[in-house]
Amino acid sequence: MLDVKRIRQNPDEVRRAVQNRGGRYLPLFDEFIQVDKEWRVMNAKLDELRAQSNAAADKVGELKKQKQDAGSILQEMASVKKAIKGLEESIAPLTKKIDEIILQLPNTPDPSVPVGKNADENPVVREWGTRRSFPFEPKDHQDIGAALGFLDFERASKLSGSRFALLMGDGARLERALIQFMLDVHTREHGYLEVLPPFLVTGQTMTGTGQLPKFAEELYKCAEDDLYLIPTAEVPLTNLHRDETFSEESLPKSYCSYTACFRREAGSYGKDTRGLIRNHQFNKVELVKFVRPEDASAELETLTRHAETILQKLDLPYRVIQLCTGDLGFSSAKTYDLEIWMPGDLMIDEKNKTKSRGRWREVSSCSVFTDFQARRINIRLKKKDGSRGYPYTLNGSGLAVGRTMAAILENYQEADGAVAVPKVLQPYLQQERLSARGPN
Repeated sequence: MLDVKRIRQNPDEVRRAVQNRGGRYLPLFDEFIQVDKEWRVMNAKLDELRAQSNAAADKVGELKKQKQDAGSILQEMASVKKAIKGLEESIAPLTKKIDEIILQLPNTPDPSVPVGKNADENPVVREWGTRRSFPFEPKDHQDIGAALGFLDFERASKLSGSRFALLMGDGARLERALIQFMLDVHTREHGYLEVLPPFLVTGQTMTGTGQLPKFAEELYKCAEDDLYLIPTAEVPLTNLHRDETFSEESLPKSYCSYTACFRREAGSYGKDTRGLIRNHQFNKVELVKFVRPEDASAELETLTRHAETILQKLDLPYRVIQLCTGDLGFSSAKTYDLEIWMPGDLMIDEKNKTKSRGRWREVSSCSVFTDFQARRINIRLKKKDGSRGYPYTLNGSGLAVGRTMAAILENYQEADGAVAVPKVLQPYLQQERLSARGPN
């Protein structure tokens, strides 16, 4: 959450930052300013009355020691205590309102983030790899997987409804190989500590990383147990150190985790209904870092490069996008998206009534959250000089497994319908090609 002291000291600066996110949070921010103003006026009166009460209590003590009458002062104290009680009752709902609003205000963008309205204004930072030319019209991953007999969405729908995938045979093995490969690279080459966390967490844990209350409709909740299915491993990993204090010498801390992820996708019905792109359940390898504030900018570049390494080892063309202010996630101060090239993805231009193959698809999002999450989770930082502050948190997908698998199917497809296995995955699968094995 935002630092209330910062808002009070620099309200115009914070308001501009909130406005650069598109202005949809401005009414909430203005409401905070008004409620906080009322709270501060009342709190100042309350402090004054408490000071009077304390002074009167000291005076009564002195009079009693001197065996003098303190009746008039005791009457005054009773009146002051009654006023204190009344103010406390009046200030309580304001305090509650402030706490509610501050949890709903987004992080402020880093000064280096370009100002923009939406995803159309996100600049391309760099592009890597060569897009393959096909001597045939490339297919999309759903058609490829179905023809090979290892992607079955009809049976998945029979089991769970729409937006679920069923992987069989080589499909299941490829997904498992990708998870193991990603974890191996991040732990052995990049130095992350692997964690296998619970997939169900409390509401407090969701609130800590910003999923609640903002994204309640996107989450799966087990009402009877008051637990939520995680939408990403960022949630349990970032909460690992809730209510703890780091020393500067202990940072950075770097964690990685494979988990299944669960999202209702409540706001995206009608979008990406085919294949592995936008499902209610999917697998992902996540990277999370706790760092010193002064190291955060460099650490974001490092974390992003770690995610890029996976794509480079798989020899998959991708580009890096920097999100503009209007496209930033709720908790993020700065974000890079990695977008992978999908040569078989069908693009339909409804306006011009045309169709074409090939588009960029997000496969990772790497962000720095400044102290926004640490404040919500109450993770503190003790500095060498004895002062205290907050560590900065970062996270990134390293990578979304289903989308990576989809990209492999499309980029490595061959004319006979088979799919070549990327060289780095061949030791995991013990084969060089994936081909049809007949109906199951």
